[in-house]
Amino acid sequence: MEGGRGAPDASPVSLPDDLLLTVERPARYVNGELNAVRKDHGAAAATFALAFPDLYDVGISHQGTHILYDVLNQRDDVAAERAYAPWPDMEALMRRRGIPLYALESRRPLRGFDMVGFSLQYELGYTNVLNMLDLAGIPLLAADRGPGDPLVCAGGVSALNPEPLADYIDFFVLGEAEEALPEVIDAYIAARGVDRRGVLRRLAQVPGVYVPSFYEVTYQPDGRLLAFRPRDAAAPARVRRRLVEDLERAPFPVRPVVPFVEAVHDRGQVEVFRGCTRGCRFCMAGIIYRPVRERSPEKVRQLMLELSRHTGYEELSLGSLSTADYTAAADLVPALARELGAAGCNLSLPSLRADAFSVGLAGAVSRVRKSGLTFAPEAGTERLRRAINKGLTEDDLMRAVEAALAAGWERIKLYFMVGLPTETEADVEAIADFVGRIGAAAKAGRQEGRFSGRPLRLSLSVAPFVPKPHTAFQWEPQLGLSELCARQDAVRRLTRGGRVEFSAHDARASHIEAAFARGDRRLGRVVHEAWRAGAKFDAWSEHFRYQVWLDAFSRVGLDVDFYAGRRREREELLPWDHVDVGVSREFLWAESQRALSGEATPDCRTAGCTGCGLCPAWDVGPRLAVPPGAPGAGGPPGAAGQSACG
Repeated sequence: MEGGRGAPDASPVSLPDDLLLTVERPARYVNGELNAVRKDHGAAAATFALAFPDLYDVGISHQGTHILYDVLNQRDDVAAERAYAPWPDMEALMRRRGIPLYALESRRPLRGFDMVGFSLQYELGYTNVLNMLDLAGIPLLAADRGPGDPLVCAGGVSALNPEPLADYIDFFVLGEAEEALPEVIDAYIAARGVDRRGVLRRLAQVPGVYVPSFYEVTYQPDGRLLAFRPRDAAAPARVRRRLVEDLERAPFPVRPVVPFVEAVHDRGQVEVFRGCTRGCRFCMAGIIYRPVRERSPEKVRQLMLELSRHTGYEELSLGSLSTADYTAAADLVPALARELGAAGCNLSLPSLRADAFSVGLAGAVSRVRKSGLTFAPEAGTERLRRAINKGLTEDDLMRAVEAALAAGWERIKLYFMVGLPTETEADVEAIADFVGRIGAAAKAGRQEGRFSGRPLRLSLSVAPFVPKPHTAFQWEPQLGLSELCARQDAVRRLTRGGRVEFSAHDARASHIEAAFARGDRRLGRVVHEAWRAGAKFDAWSEHFRYQVWLDAFSRVGLDVDFYAGRRREREELLPWDHVDVGVSREFLWAESQRALSGEATPDCRTAGCTGCGLCPAWDVGPRLAVPPGAPGAGGPPGAAGQSACG
C-alpha cells in the first residue's frame, strides 16, 4: 500500500511566533515536553498518530493514550506521536493561514502518517473527530480516501458501539488496545505493496479489529435494524473485544509525557487493577472491563516509585474503578502514602466507594489537608439502589459520611442520577431527604463535640440517566427531556435553603448522548450535519448547542427520540450486537428483569459465579493480588488468580 508517509505535503509545519502569541495557552501546541519521544520517520516501518478529540489539557490526562504511546514507541520500527483538538481560537488561525492539523513531536501533518487513531471516550466528542480530520486535510468519509491517505482507526470505550462513526473510520480496535495494536502494526507492515482494501482485509483478520465497510446493514420499514451481515470473507460475523489477561505483565508507562500546562488531572497515575464485579446495572465500564485483574502490591509500588522519579509529579494516584476494592488496599495504601510522603510526594485515591473502609483509606493518604470526599449513592432510596444493583444501604452511606466528618473532612460531594428505570416521584424526593439528613447529622455532631473543624460544605450533583450499550439497561428508554429537567428541578427546589451547592448536568446534552450511545450507522449523517452547522467541543457546556443537533436530526429525517427515548424489545437486533464483549446478552436481559422486580445480584467475588458468561466462554478469570483472608486483604474476598466460575 502507498501510505501517507510518502505524501509530498508531509513536511513539518512552521508555527510563526506571532500566531502562538495570540492564542490562549500556546504551550498546548508546541513540542518538547518531558519524556516526549521523537523518532526519525524515515527509519520507521510505520508511523502512527494518536489523536485525542478534545483539548490538550484533557487529552494529556488520558491514561490510555500514555499506555499506547509507550507500547508503540517501544518498537524500533514504529514512530508514534500525539495530536489533540485545537481550541477554537487556534483553529481559526490555522484555517486562516492554511496550517493543517499536525502531531506535536515532529509537527508533521496528520495526513502524512500511515495511521491516525482516535480515542473515543464520549459520544459528544464525535464532531471533534470530523473537525480534526477536516483540519488535517484527510477526507472525512472512509470511502473517499485513496492510496495517499492515512488509515483512520478508532478505539476506546465509545467504540464498543462503533456504528455512529462507521462511515468515517477505516477500522476500529475493540477492547483493550495495548493487546491488539502490536498485531495491527505487524499486519500493516506485512501488507506493504497491497492496495488499500487488501490492507483492510489483512487487518480484519486481527482479533478485535472491525472494518465497517466490510458489513452490510439493512433496516425494517419502521426504522429498526433488519440484518447486519459481513460482505467480505475476511470479516467475522461478530468481533470479539481484546482483553489483557495478565495486568501484572502488561506494559505500563513509567515515563509518561509531562505537560507544560496544568492538565485536567495534574498528577501521575498507576492503574492498580482493571475491571469491576459489583454489577451496577447502568454501568458500561463494569461490563466491558470484566474480569477483575489486579497488579501485585510489589508491582504497584515499583511502578509508583519509578513514575515519581521520572516525572517529578507532586501527586500520584492509584487508578481503578474503585480503589478500595483492591484486595491489598488495607496494607498497600498507608505504606505507600508514608513512603511517597517521605519523598515529598502526595498519594491520592480518586475513585472510592461510599463506605467507612474507603473513608479510612482516604484518611491514610490525606493526613495534612482534608479538603473533600466524593460519594456516588446514585439513587435516593434503598429500593431503587437495589433495582440498579448499587449495593449500598442507607446505613452504609450514613456511616461513611459520619466517618468522614469524624476524621475532619470539610467537604462532601454527592452524585445522584434521575430518570433511572423504575424511579418514582418518591425516589426523587428521597434524594433531598438524604441530603437533609447529612446536614442534620453534621450539625448535631458539631454541637455534641464529635466533629470538629469548619462547618461541612455539602455539594450535590444530579445527572440524567443515559442508557448505554452492553448493560442491563440497554433496552430501557431515557425519560423525555421535559421530565428529566423537572426531576432535576425538583431536587434543586427541595434542597434550596439547606446550604447545599447544587449542580445539574445539562439534560439536553444527555439527550443527545443517549441517542448516540444506542445509535446505528445512519447517525453518521447527523454528526456530519451538526458539524457543518458549527458543532464542536460539544462536551463543553459553553460550546454545546442543542438546537444545532435537533436541526441536524431533522435535516436527515431522523428522530432523536427514536434512539434516546424508545424501549427496545427483547429480540430486537441492536446496533452493537456484532460486538462481543464477553458478557452474554441473556445475562444482561436477566439482569434487566431483576431490576424491574427490585432483585439484587451479588458480587461474584463474594458470592460465586452469577452467570455473566465471560469467564467460562473466554477461558479467563479474576486475577487478584492477595488471596482471600490473607493479611492486608482489604477489598472483597475472592480466589487469587482463579475464576469464581470454578
